[in-house]
This record gives sequence, structure tokens and C-alpha cells, in this order.
Amino acid sequence: MSERTILVLGASGLIGRFVADDLRTRGFRVVGVARSLSPAQAMSALDIELPILILDAAALTRLLSEHSVDVVVNCLGVLQDGPGSNTSAVHRDFVARLLQAIGGSGRAIRLVHISIPGSAEADRTAFATTKREAERLIGTSGIPHAILRPGFVVAPSAYGGSAMLRALAAFPVDLPAKEMAAPFHPVAIEDISATIAWLAARDIDDASVKAVSWDLMQAEPATVAGVVKQFRHAFGTAGWPRIAMPRFMLDLGAKLGDLASYLGWMPPMRSTAIAELRRGVIGDPSAWIAATGIAPKTLAETVGRHPATIQDKWFARLFLVKALIVASLVAFWIVSGFIALFVSYRAAAGILSAHNFPPALVDPITIGTSLMDMSIGVLIAFRRTAAVGLVAGILASLGYMIGAAILTPDLWVEPLGALVKTGPAIVLMLVALLMLDNR
Repeated sequence: MSERTILVLGASGLIGRFVADDLRTRGFRVVGVARSLSPAQAMSALDIELPILILDAAALTRLLSEHSVDVVVNCLGVLQDGPGSNTSAVHRDFVARLLQAIGGSGRAIRLVHISIPGSAEADRTAFATTKREAERLIGTSGIPHAILRPGFVVAPSAYGGSAMLRALAAFPVDLPAKEMAAPFHPVAIEDISATIAWLAARDIDDASVKAVSWDLMQAEPATVAGVVKQFRHAFGTAGWPRIAMPRFMLDLGAKLGDLASYLGWMPPMRSTAIAELRRGVIGDPSAWIAATGIAPKTLAETVGRHPATIQDKWFARLFLVKALIVASLVAFWIVSGFIALFVSYRAAAGILSAHNFPPALVDPITIGTSLMDMSIGVLIAFRRTAAVGLVAGILASLGYMIGAAILTPDLWVEPLGALVKTGPAIVLMLVALLMLDNR
């Protein structure tokens, strides 16, 4: 077993990262590949950063041959189309090239593909339909394969939808009643990894697992409300009174999430996520249990083994607040610059004139600082430049404070305390900067 090499594609994601690390502890040689890995994730020399999604079949074949791969685990996936995310390219086109590469490698390789549960008839989103197209390509390829369809994945870490449900459990707010009643069968991430290890240990010629499709989830029925309730027990919030969120607010949140995705952010509350939530997570794990002998962990066993730590509680409470912090800072910088430039320009310029600034400098400084403020807000709005914008905002705020202390010290005792309030704004930007990481 220890001589077998497993290639994990998407080794920076919730499932891929855990699986790569867990399989290594089981004695497998694991090559983890991701488009980008955080410094904390790149713990092994066999964790590789590659633009995996744009590799052609020939490059994928070389990757398989260079590392003498015996099993490929495909954990790649995107929730929704948007800038830098294309469901067809990731779920269908890449899988087609991967199958071509496996077939042309000259090696006996098993493909383990992570998909989604549910019937094709219920597929309504591009996420679901392209996932199903990939399943059909794999099913007709003739390559030894296992299609795994996990339910709601419960893992030690949290990302996307799993983080959103934790955040919901930390606040006295429920989703609308219909969404809370949706079927939502969970699965422990340890059971997914154990299944992959079980498959990797099987001989490639084992006819019983040459072409299988399994739903991975606990056998007992569950709903969104039941999952959230279990997290609330862990967080100590089960006894809190709760308010049901109006349905229109959920839809509005999804639309705002879609808008944020065009700015490069990946909020868990987007239209596809809500559509899939309403569809529910349901399947039949009997074939998986019978074949592997794995007894799936219940949600109580997975979440209720120990109370939530302070790290868990802080993350859950701050997860949704992060979006509010970023949005408020974007509005603060853009609106303040806009007001100074277009609404109250004479008042803004008058402050400098009243403090004996050279007349030739009043207009350039007023216009320049207003444009700088708006530019900082725009930088923060885009995920790719948010860190630059936050650092620029901190430096600009410190510059305003130092400049005012030297040139206009009387503004420090101004009745509304405009300069005094700059200090908390700097702290808020520092908090946002420290919370930018997604993984």
C-alpha cells in the first residue's frame, strides 16, 4: 500500500486538503496539486502549485508519468460562473482532458471523482448540470473509476457553505422555514478520506470496484435545521431565542453575493448556493456502506465529540461580519472622497484656506486627497487588490493624523472629533487586513 502514489487535484480545498494530509498518515505517497497553496498548506515537498485547469492532455499525461501515479483523486470544483470561474471548464472540459491523459498514460490508473448527490432530473444550476456531465464522461470512458457523491461535508476546518452554517449557528437567526426544513444529509470528512483510502488499496483489476457510484452520507434523515441545531449545541447557543430571516432577505443576500463574486470575492451566499440549498442534499448510502463496510459517523458523533473551542466561536461570529467590515470600508472611502470632491468641495477647500495654506495648493490638495480616498475604496472593493487598498488606507489615515497634528492642530479638538475618529477606522482596516485569508 505504501508504494502506491495518489495524485490529489484541488489539494487546497476543504476536501482535497484534508484527504491529502490524511492519506499520507495512512502510508500512501500523496502528490497534492492546486492552483495556489497558502504557506500553511504547502507542508510537503510533494505539494505542488500548478495552473492545473489550463493544462492540456499532454501536460496532464506527463504529470501522471513523472510521479508514477496509481490513483487520481479529483476534488476540483467551482460553485458558480464568474470572473476566473467557469463551471463548464472546471467540471466538464477539464475532466475530458484528464480522462484523455489517463487513457494515454500507459499506466493502470483509477480515477476517484468527487461529485454531488441528487438526481439529474433535479439539476437546475450550471454547477449541478456540469457536474453531471462530468459523471457521464467518466461513466463512458472505460477507465476504472469511483464517483463519490458526498453530502454536506463536516470537517475540522470550514469554508464556503460549511462556514456559513457555522455562522448561522453562532447568531440568533434562522433561515426561512422552508429552507430550514430542506433535507440535508451530512457526512464526516474522515469517512470520505477513509473511502478513498479503501479504494486506493484495492487492486486495479478488482471487478467489484471497477466502475462504482456511491452516495456518501449518514443513513439517518437530516435537515438544515437539524445540522444547525447540532452546531448550536457545540457553540452553546441552542437555548437562544431566534428570529426567522424573511425569504426576500435571503434572496437579496444571494444577489449581493453574486455582485461580490464579480469583484473577485467568493462569498458562500450566492444564487447557486441558495438554489442548491433549496434543492436539498439527499441520497442513498446503502451501496457505499455495503461495499466498504464503513459505518458513517452521525452528525452528533462528528460535531458533538467536544464543545466548540474559542477559535471555532470567534470564526463563526466573525465570518459574516467580515463582509460587513469590507463593505463599510469601501463605502467609507468612496463616499468621503466623493462628498469632498463633488458635494462639499468649497467647505473642504475652505478648511485648508482657513489654516493659511498657499492658495495655489488648496485646489490640488483637495482634489488629490479626494481622488486618493475614492481610489482606496475601489482598491478595497476588489479582492485581488484589497490588501493593497487596506494598507494604503492605513497609511493615508496616519498621514492625515500626522499632517493635522503639524499643520492644523486645532482640528484635534474640533467638536465632532473627526480626527479622533480616524484611530478606530485604522483599527478596523487592520482587522479587515488580518481577516482577508480564505484558506
